[in-house]
Amino acid sequence: MTQLKKPLKVSPATKGSGGRELGVFSLTSLVIGSVIGSGVFNMMSNMAQSAGLIGIILGWVVTAIGMTFLVLTFRNLNKKKPKLDAGIYSYAEAGFGRFMGFSSAWGYWISAWIGNVAYATLAFSSLSYFFKLFGDGQNVASIIGASVVLWVGHFLILRGVKSASFMNGLVTLAKLAPIAIFILAVFFAFKLNIFTKDIWGSSDLGSLFNQVKGTMLVTVWSFIGIEGAVIFSGRAKRRSDVAKASFFGLYTVIAIYVLVTVLSLGVMTRPELAGLSAPGMAGVLEAVVGKWGAVLVNIGVIVSVLGAWLAWTMFSFELPFRAAEKGTFPAVFTKTNKNGTPVVALTITNGLVQLFLFTFLLSASAYNLGYSLATSTILVPYLLTALYQLKLSLQEKAGTPGRTFNVVVGAVATIYGAWLIYAAGLKYLLLTAIIYGAGVVVYVLMRTFSGKKPLTIAELAVAAVFVVGGVYAIQQLISGGITL
Repeated sequence: MTQLKKPLKVSPATKGSGGRELGVFSLTSLVIGSVIGSGVFNMMSNMAQSAGLIGIILGWVVTAIGMTFLVLTFRNLNKKKPKLDAGIYSYAEAGFGRFMGFSSAWGYWISAWIGNVAYATLAFSSLSYFFKLFGDGQNVASIIGASVVLWVGHFLILRGVKSASFMNGLVTLAKLAPIAIFILAVFFAFKLNIFTKDIWGSSDLGSLFNQVKGTMLVTVWSFIGIEGAVIFSGRAKRRSDVAKASFFGLYTVIAIYVLVTVLSLGVMTRPELAGLSAPGMAGVLEAVVGKWGAVLVNIGVIVSVLGAWLAWTMFSFELPFRAAEKGTFPAVFTKTNKNGTPVVALTITNGLVQLFLFTFLLSASAYNLGYSLATSTILVPYLLTALYQLKLSLQEKAGTPGRTFNVVVGAVATIYGAWLIYAAGLKYLLLTAIIYGAGVVVYVLMRTFSGKKPLTIAELAVAAVFVVGGVYAIQQLISGGITL
């Protein structure tokens, strides 16, 4: 990729007050719309496969604390560094240099559009409940259908970010309806004797520690997007709206997730929940109210996934666009249309999604692969953001108001970020190394073509870890040591 000598024209819609078009409702809808996608509809089954009641509750406690401190990190950095309005990528760059900033942006960007491939798989798997031609959501008909949805969304977003965010708000409200019906139904069907049966989980689940660890990929996938308001902070009407939207979104989602998973354990036993086919919510609601419950949930999955797909498409072009404005990504990503939409960033992103839709035919479970890679890839940007919060707070002078609290926020968020990478496991850590190793190649080429020094000594050491890890992972894939 060649860095252009002259920056391309950037629409005024992204500068000054004219580009600040998103209020609290729009920002909160972006957070909830991106966070509540596919995970909630199969969450009770996925978590029951890894843990008993106590393990699940502890998993949510760990996640709620960790995510709260991550959001506090986003709020603090948004307040103290208002000029860093490109979200988590900009924090990594400010704290640890251009290469780490690029790596954070690269990882987040790839996580966003790979997650969209997972959404596409689940959407057409759910559509197959009504239209059998889509099979398991991974056939030729599903690829064609997903491609149509992809490019319809593409042209909707080209009309402008404000238009797309309004549509996302409507979709968010629509997909919360079946979830609310589910919560009410299982609340009234709740039986204490079922709920208290096997609360520690069977011996095959392992220790309580392993059970909690086993819930982490599920919970993190279900919370990816909590930083959505921060990503669009440059378009917020008021800076204070970003923090409000982040917390409104966080605690709304936590309440929904805990109710969905815990109440389900009062309707079916853990082994029964673990054995449900996706989406597990359909099986639970059907057991409570009959077949119409399964129909409602499958409709909800389709609406929810399509809404999350739209929200994540917005995220996936906004970050490279903002990164390109700062010179971290190639300047071609800054080109916008008359509506202020980053047309090149959007087109390249959706072109990559289109290419990867063909993995429907290559992987036995494109959804699991997609969401696992999206989750593990985004953990590095999360950790770098937490480390920057800690570094910034420690550098403040003793006696600075709020310094101790901010140090604690940074420390807890950092510990949580490191814990998530550990909990993801070696397999996904190695697969993630392939992604970041490829990013090293892109970064070096970009810097070389622009006549700049590619890497410092310290950056070279980090890059070597990415590349060596990626090469080893590829070798393991070829030899069968790692399977998809």
